[in-house]
Amino acid sequence: MKDNLNMNNPSSGASRRNLVLGVGAAAAVAGVGMALRRFEPQAVAKAESHPVWDQQFETPAGTGLTMGSFKGKPLLLNFWATWCPPCIEELPMIQAFWRENAANGHQVVALAIDQPSVVRRFLERQPLGFPVGLAGLEGTNLAKSLGNAAGGLPFTVFFKADGSIWRQKMGQLTLDDLLQWRTATA
Repeated sequence: MKDNLNMNNPSSGASRRNLVLGVGAAAAVAGVGMALRRFEPQAVAKAESHPVWDQQFETPAGTGLTMGSFKGKPLLLNFWATWCPPCIEELPMIQAFWRENAANGHQVVALAIDQPSVVRRFLERQPLGFPVGLAGLEGTNLAKSLGNAAGGLPFTVFFKADGSIWRQKMGQLTLDDLLQWRTATA
């Protein structure tokens, strides 16, 4: 009977184990990279003529909100929901920014991806001075068309006065995000 050299060599099992671990680690890194890429905002072609400017939404008060009326000045368009904790946390900061910069032409619109009755109850407790549109599930498709491939919230699009996109932000805004946008559009 021949000797099986691999069975008698203890380093053979360790080599195989290291190979399996290495392949597993490489697959994990590739998976994480693909997941992060999915949440990265995607490019949007011809944003100045994007269909966002043709959209109309009902407000919580029952009036119409026409997105085309915001073209011509810088616009922060924020997609949010009442069930999204980071969305709720960033609203007071967005409100303060809007209050401080509205006189300088900076506009803010929040589109709620939520049930109208829930949004109305929320706004009774935490009113916002800037326009809010009731986008519902259709708002998710609009956000995707603006680069939110994953459909996550919060999602914010910063428009320049000409209607082109300056930046998209997946996740909660920071004060630095707002100050950079104000400087870039001044």
